Amino acid sequence: MFVINFFSRLFGKFARQFFSFGGGIFKEVVVSIISMKQLLEAGVHFGHQTRRWNPKMKPYIFTARNGIYIIDLQKTLRCFEAAYDFARKIASEGEEILFVGTKRQAQDAIKEEAIRCGSPYVNTRWLGGTLTNFVTIMSRITRLKELEELQASGRIDLYPIKEAMKLKKELAKLQSSLGGMKNMNRLPGALFVADIKKDQIAVLEARKLGIPVIGIVDTNCDPDLVDCIIPANDDAIRAIKLIAGKIADAIIEAKQGQDAVEVSESKEFQESTEEAV
Repeated sequence: MFVINFFSRLFGKFARQFFSFGGGIFKEVVVSIISMKQLLEAGVHFGHQTRRWNPKMKPYIFTARNGIYIIDLQKTLRCFEAAYDFARKIASEGEEILFVGTKRQAQDAIKEEAIRCGSPYVNTRWLGGTLTNFVTIMSRITRLKELEELQASGRIDLYPIKEAMKLKKELAKLQSSLGGMKNMNRLPGALFVADIKKDQIAVLEARKLGIPVIGIVDTNCDPDLVDCIIPANDDAIRAIKLIAGKIADAIIEAKQGQDAVEVSESKEFQESTEEAV
């Protein structure tokens, strides 16, 4: 009840239109993927200061309160459903979605959710040419795997002390910058970016190669840079965690469906073979 009253006072009809009451029990109007309550509690609706905005985001802004833009969560819901379906489609085709979030507020969520759904990620620093010079990046990933094997086998300690220290330092640096991508063997099918302004280089590289981008777009960003816009607060840890988690859910859902299809096809092949015999 506190949540309802708080947001009712803050947004008035804007908040109340998403809730209904029956028999004294609070009932939330929930969409299939994400709920309005989740968005509100995560602070997804808070944009940037009104003096720091991109006019192209005007269609996604509900109002301004105390010098802060308030994002229209009805549009966030619709955009998010489209982004969810797109992520699921990409994953169902066997393509990988690269999670990108190098700002401090996004680093943990991006890593955790990417690992949970088995996707590659970049959460420290985006190396220029990660996509546009992928051959070079692959050579560095190969080097990373070689050093990890040296360390795992203990052979790295057989080198002279100075050389071993140098190799360990190189390993730590590669793990920090490329550790989340070490299982990638080709360009991703799409990017999910937590802050398209902070990681604009990644977005521009993807656009140059025709790789679609799903992005959290705050009121100070250019929505034209991404293919699937999710109008939302890109500074709140809970907001980033919520959205990244749902994109991860879409990927997991797609992979589970793909596994079911593969099992079904394998079973059909086995049955047809047995009949032929």
